Amino acid sequence: MTSHDDTSAFITWTTGATSQQLRWHSEAGNPPPKRVVEADDQMAADAAYKLTCEGTGLLWRGDFQNARQLLQALGRRVDRARERAQAKSKSKAATAESPAQAFHHHRQMQAQRARILGMLLIPVDPGFVVPLRRAPDVQAACREAYAPSLQGTSFAVSLRELQGLIGAHEWRKKGVEIGALGSRIHPWYGVFSPVRGEYVDLVAKAPLPSTELAFDIGVGSGVLSAVLARRGVRKIIATDMDPRALACARENLQGLGVLPQVELQEADLFPSGRAPLIVCNPPWLPARPSSPIEHAVYDPDSRMLLGFLKGLSDHLTPQGEGWLILSDFAEHLGLRAPGMLAEAIAQAGLEVVARHDIKPRHGKAVDRDDPLHAARSKETTSLYRLRARA
Repeated sequence: MTSHDDTSAFITWTTGATSQQLRWHSEAGNPPPKRVVEADDQMAADAAYKLTCEGTGLLWRGDFQNARQLLQALGRRVDRARERAQAKSKSKAATAESPAQAFHHHRQMQAQRARILGMLLIPVDPGFVVPLRRAPDVQAACREAYAPSLQGTSFAVSLRELQGLIGAHEWRKKGVEIGALGSRIHPWYGVFSPVRGEYVDLVAKAPLPSTELAFDIGVGSGVLSAVLARRGVRKIIATDMDPRALACARENLQGLGVLPQVELQEADLFPSGRAPLIVCNPPWLPARPSSPIEHAVYDPDSRMLLGFLKGLSDHLTPQGEGWLILSDFAEHLGLRAPGMLAEAIAQAGLEVVARHDIKPRHGKAVDRDDPLHAARSKETTSLYRLRARA
């Protein structure tokens, strides 16, 4: 993922009678707040909430840990407002939402929450130093996520984004345990983390049509290439459009000792040539991402899914298999018609020779308080073994 800094974007505010400005940065590509005021430890949470709801950015000048507490207080106020709105809707005996309506409403609420919480801003000095009392050392986290050009300048960033960088840095250090590998994958900021191990297990257990060569389309963190290499596939060509994902995959594959078996290429979907095994785990939801980081989850108009299916026959060797790993969560949400996948497979001149299913094991699958629980409780993740029709 590339940096989404706009060098012409600034926040402006007034201190006394003096107008000031500071460069703005947002990895999500969010524009700077049009109005900004300085805020510190004296600002009450209710006053901060009113200002952020109105679209006013709060450039923090107080204690960093107090800023964290204020962000939590803002989050609680947003959640209470949402709960009141939901209770009011129920009291009016509104018609029950369809799964698709519930999904879109959920995303709208998430976007609104992100917008309000994103109004609490933190200054960052050259060298990725936060010039606030009790501020943590964020240099390593910023170096891992931000373009090197940002290191020599001062800029403002939302505290919410900065916390995301810090969390991603910890994930990268700690890693994600992958049972199929008996080891850990270390995801980078902006690269999809393989926390849902069930799809990895499918690739680890399905019978291999060949151990000569495989293509891994959309390599991400490198986890599926690593599984194939550990299963004895002698050469894997792994592609991704995101240079950050390719760098992340390289680091993980090297750490696991399987990099000599994997050739990484920056490409949109397929490399040149044919292979007896082609694996793809596209984003599962056909919806528009609201930020670059969401591209691993949302596939607008099913572009990657349909592109993989349409191009598969031209890249498979005779009797070769394409492995499509996909959840039916989108069908249960009403975002994808029940017969759409089968129709797309047929239109691409493919047939399903086998299908392996697994139920999700993540916490939300059993969380009845999750607004999408009705769909999540029915979800199945499948590995479709596809071949070109004779």
